[in-house]
Amino acid sequence: MSDEEVQTLNRLPAARTASPQPLPAPAAPQPAWLGPVLLVGIVLAALNLRPAITSLGALFEETREGLGMSGTVAGLITSVPALCFAVFGVTAPRLSRRFGPAAVVCAGMAAVAAGLLIRPFATNAAGFLAASALTLAGIALTNVLLPVIVKRWFPDRVGTMTGLYSMALAAGTSLAAAATVPMTRALGGSWRTGLLIWAFLALAAVVPWLAIAAAARKEKAAAAGVPAARPDAGPGVVRSRTAWALACYFGLQATGAYITMGWLPQIFRDAGVSASTAGILLAVTMVMGVPLAFIIPGLAGRMKNQGPIAVVLGLFGLAGYLGLYFAPAAGAWAWVLMLGVSNCAFPLVITMIGLRAKSPAGVVKLSAFAQSTGYLISIPGPLVVGVLYQHSGGWDLPLALMAGLLVPQIVLGILAGRDRTIEDECGMRD
Repeated sequence: MSDEEVQTLNRLPAARTASPQPLPAPAAPQPAWLGPVLLVGIVLAALNLRPAITSLGALFEETREGLGMSGTVAGLITSVPALCFAVFGVTAPRLSRRFGPAAVVCAGMAAVAAGLLIRPFATNAAGFLAASALTLAGIALTNVLLPVIVKRWFPDRVGTMTGLYSMALAAGTSLAAAATVPMTRALGGSWRTGLLIWAFLALAAVVPWLAIAAAARKEKAAAAGVPAARPDAGPGVVRSRTAWALACYFGLQATGAYITMGWLPQIFRDAGVSASTAGILLAVTMVMGVPLAFIIPGLAGRMKNQGPIAVVLGLFGLAGYLGLYFAPAAGAWAWVLMLGVSNCAFPLVITMIGLRAKSPAGVVKLSAFAQSTGYLISIPGPLVVGVLYQHSGGWDLPLALMAGLLVPQIVLGILAGRDRTIEDECGMRD
């Protein structure tokens, strides 16, 4: 999910090469309330980064019927999240330079809330798609800038804070997937009500960010006499091999995650597992990300090279896919646990984004580049799996593809995890 601000991570071990420059001292003391409010704001923002998607997935059939969507339009809507994350994520660095990352995250949360409030009242597919795009634009900006917020205000606890918001993100994802249908039934059974519920969680997230953005504005005003960095300052990200490794690693892990969310229940149902059990198995896969999303970033932040973690996560994924290939129903619980571990490549790559850049401009550029490029890479994956499934009549070929993609993902994780920064690779702009 990212981008912007400062100092080197987690007070990495002294043995680290090319130690980063420290953050500039603030022009004025930080208010005592800012730290706790930032903590609450980060957690609430992360909780809102996926419910818009997974709540719709839980009620997608009812939504399609209610709006009279064609199969083509329905397919378009399932592809929109990754596309919006790529397109709108690219704008985050420019907006962050102009308004500051806190203000942009605040606006992003407001966009999420507005879209979630509007789309249940849409009367046609076009209106629903437009409201969803508004929500996804806000999510895209927040995706990119949360790592920047963490690096800016918690430079000595990047691993821990990244783990905290990754855990909150995983919790929000699984909560919306598991709770949307029961809450919809409890509130009368309308899909519109079921989708509307999540707007209130987004509105709650706006409140702390209003205060954080105001504090950041005051700090900026107090530092008005300090020379500002040039808007184009920072390394040329596209010239960095590490940046490309991160972007491609991000794309392949996102491909695996979207394939899992979209197709795993169908794999189990085709193997004779009941629909309700298949849904529970998917929920278990996502819930695995809650504790591991907190553990992995902290561990990665203490290591000079994160490649070994990428290898372990990839091997878990290979074992899970091989299990689905040979005995999908017999070992179902073991396979979903393994895939749940493998899908924790997301908090790992978010942590590595913070570790692979040491300047404020470098973090924001790397985060936007890696996430936007990565989400573009991930778009075809679920569609290709669907085509292979339809034309082959089974899951052997799709599962072979899914397992095969983990091989380059492991290699890219090794390259992205090397102890270097994009500033060291390609230098700062003059």
